Amino acid sequence: MKDVYVIDESFDKKDFTQIHLNRGEYENCTFNNCNFSDFELSEYKFIDCLFKNCNLSLANINGTAIRNGQFLDCKMLGLRFETCHEFGLSFSFENCQLDHSSFYKLKLKKTMYKNTSLLETDFAECDLSNAIFDQCNLSRAIFDHSILEHTDFSTSYHYAINPEINRISKAKFGASGVMGLLLHYDIEIDPDK
Repeated sequence: MKDVYVIDESFDKKDFTQIHLNRGEYENCTFNNCNFSDFELSEYKFIDCLFKNCNLSLANINGTAIRNGQFLDCKMLGLRFETCHEFGLSFSFENCQLDHSSFYKLKLKKTMYKNTSLLETDFAECDLSNAIFDQCNLSRAIFDHSILEHTDFSTSYHYAINPEINRISKAKFGASGVMGLLLHYDIEIDPDK
């Protein structure tokens, strides 16, 4: 089947596990309350698209192009973003669940994560320079040889970042989160003193 080119369309309450979304390029489209869970999105292109209240959990995004994608109130469990097409890869997340996802080795400069759950998410070897993690839960998220320069963690919580193996120059941390920079030293910190 020939790939399609779709521009300026809205898709509302579509269950793509039941009906097929034609492979191709989607530009300036809105997907509202759509289900993509376990869907084969390989080689699709999404440019300037908005995903709102969608479920993309465990979708196959191998070779998928996402350029300036906005994800609002989406469930996105277990996605492997490092398999996406890297050229122009850019997105923002607000009120999303990205637990158990992976951004391994990606360049994600200036990416916005707002009020998003990132439990056990893999950011190993990522370049997150100037990224913003605003009110995010980073419990057991992996930062290993990551570039976190000028990254803002000041309102986020439950992170554990080893300053000896990550580049954190000029990164911002809230006073309550500083303990997450000391966890690997195996010391006791009394939060009441």
